[in-house]
Amino acid sequence: MKNVIVVLLLMFSVSIFAQKKIENQTVEAACGMCQFKVKTDKGCAMAVKIDGKIYNVEGLDKKTYGDAHAADGYCKIMKKAIVNGEIKKGKFYATSFKYVD
Repeated sequence: MKNVIVVLLLMFSVSIFAQKKIENQTVEAACGMCQFKVKTDKGCAMAVKIDGKIYNVEGLDKKTYGDAHAADGYCKIMKKAIVNGEIKKGKFYATSFKYVD
């Protein structure tokens, strides 16, 4: 019985801390608060939609995304981007991010 419990706990911990690599995936990208309407965000920050879920983007300089409040900024409109990185602990840690038309 102890072995069954240990196996279940191990499987549960793996699923909680699982990481998912993203390679050259086209995603929707915009401000989590302004465009994706994420109520837990307390300010403007880049977010992406991957497989139907919204993730805040970490790991890159904010200048990568351009001026958030410009007429074509990520707070004003949703854009498509090709991204690389991985999802860890509910956030997307980007290694590359490039807007596409």
